[in-house]
Amino acid sequence: MSDKALQGITVLDFSHLLQGPFATQLLADMGADVIKIERPGTGDMFRSLTFRNRWVGGSESPNHLAWNRNKRSLALNLKSEEAREAIAELAKTADVVVQNFRPGVMKRLGYGYEDFRAINPRIVYCSGSGYGEDGPYVSRPGQDMLLQGLTGIMAATGQASAPPTPVGAGFSDQVGAMNMVYGILSALLWRERSGEGQEVRVNLMAGMLAHQNQEMVTAMAFGEDFERPESGIGHPGMDAPFGTYPTSDGWVTIAMSPFRTLVGVLGDESLLRYDDPAQLYEKRDEIWRALAAETVKRSSDELIEALLGADIWCGEVKTHLQAAEDPQVRHLGLVQSYEHPVAGTVKVVGPAVSMSATPPSIERHAPLVGEHTREILGSIGYSEKRVDALIASAAAGEPASDAGEDG
Repeated sequence: MSDKALQGITVLDFSHLLQGPFATQLLADMGADVIKIERPGTGDMFRSLTFRNRWVGGSESPNHLAWNRNKRSLALNLKSEEAREAIAELAKTADVVVQNFRPGVMKRLGYGYEDFRAINPRIVYCSGSGYGEDGPYVSRPGQDMLLQGLTGIMAATGQASAPPTPVGAGFSDQVGAMNMVYGILSALLWRERSGEGQEVRVNLMAGMLAHQNQEMVTAMAFGEDFERPESGIGHPGMDAPFGTYPTSDGWVTIAMSPFRTLVGVLGDESLLRYDDPAQLYEKRDEIWRALAAETVKRSSDELIEALLGADIWCGEVKTHLQAAEDPQVRHLGLVQSYEHPVAGTVKVVGPAVSMSATPPSIERHAPLVGEHTREILGSIGYSEKRVDALIASAAAGEPASDAGEDG
């Protein structure tokens, strides 16, 4: 294994679903030893959830495979005394704890920040929640789509006559994961300077609002909400031509571009009647329809070539499979793979960060439940006999109703 930026950092990962596991995968890609602590038998809740009722290799969830590479799995019943002893031993040399149970669950189980701090004052303890640790929403489930609805992005997306439209990916959770990593790395740097650990708290509501700051500032400054257009204009605050346009065989996007230049490419001089800043916003739906009537006359390839030739900002609209075969994606080597003992060859999107001295890489497949229990417990001095006894006595972990879903 080559040198990694976070080599020597140990993370105890109690998280499940997307927010926490994505955060810890990012740390693992950079070389951290991430020990994924799961319920015996069932493991992370994402192991039993999938899209379209499809399972890789017959039994593995693509959702779980996506967010759990480069980790080791330790299966323990968190309510047992044996688990408490093992985790306390691991905590002595651990650097980071990550969890995204509902607020209060880990503390009730005896795994709150103060519990870990008493064992290791240098530990960085990161909690991810839906709405923070207290307040009127503290008992609400913190799921991605719910947060998109509550924080404005859904009301700003889609056509005016259609229902508010969620983003077609777990956007809230992924923003939360990035904020977790941001907080954890900041806390580790502070620890290097001060010798002290600390608690880091991240919540999806704060993250979603912070990542829409330009929209929030605009709305609050003028006391006015954005109005969704009826057409394919790509942002509720933008004017034409910013948006998505049909072609004879698909769709293209056109961003901020001189309207007169665009009209010159399309060849219909009558469109210049709209070449006025006020009209480009006030009549943006009408303008979109007029432009679409011209773009649909050409294929996507033909239109993109003409637009790029005029230095107009544009791009193709691709599906996930088309994106995987994109020449720039291939050039960057973004689609990678790992071998899994059940799922076989798993194609994934590799690390998104390049580093000259300590490049991230995929070293381990997403683990089976408890795959590394013997290895991990053996590393802290447990005998084979003691490990056998712990595994034999382990019952199922916390029920889903106790664990909750916060990212």
